[in-house]
Amino acid sequence: MSTITVDSPRRVLADLLPRTLIADTLLVVGAAALVGVLAQISIHLSFTPVPITGQTLGVLLAGSALGWRRAGLSMALYVLAGLAGVPWFASHASGYAAVTFGYLLGFIATGALMGWIASRGGDRTIVRAAITMLIGEIVIYVIAVPWLAVDLHVSLAKAISLGMWPFVAGDLIKAGIAGIALPSTWRLVDRTSSH
Repeated sequence: MSTITVDSPRRVLADLLPRTLIADTLLVVGAAALVGVLAQISIHLSFTPVPITGQTLGVLLAGSALGWRRAGLSMALYVLAGLAGVPWFASHASGYAAVTFGYLLGFIATGALMGWIASRGGDRTIVRAAITMLIGEIVIYVIAVPWLAVDLHVSLAKAISLGMWPFVAGDLIKAGIAGIALPSTWRLVDRTSSH
């Protein structure tokens, strides 16, 4: 009599690692730190209170690589630690900044959503990954722009012109980078594991 061993499916890249509390903790903290490091790529524009940063690239990558639970936790850790004083928001800032807080809330929702979509194969091909990343960018704006409108006491149209349009081109580039990086990593993993 023979037995067949079935490997559990690798739903996201982080599932390639042993599932332990230590590994999960390191992934969550590491992803939060990645977003914090990318936040230091920060360019302030004279016509908007919202800076251009690398944060969204980190959110898209971490969310898709970690799965929804770990990604949601990592983005929540990023936000909570920053609020508590860790200087890893844009330009080494920390604490509550009302004008950009909607983006931070969007990071939590987007991280979890990216993980959920990736666990269903949304990060396996360049086309699916690109669509997944664009969805993530949209979710950030859906939360951040109305928050910006309320905080600045401006119309939604004005908030869109201040908090979305100046960033669309850069966000498309970041979505493209993440949309290529994740499927490429899966191909490398598959090639390595088949040898």
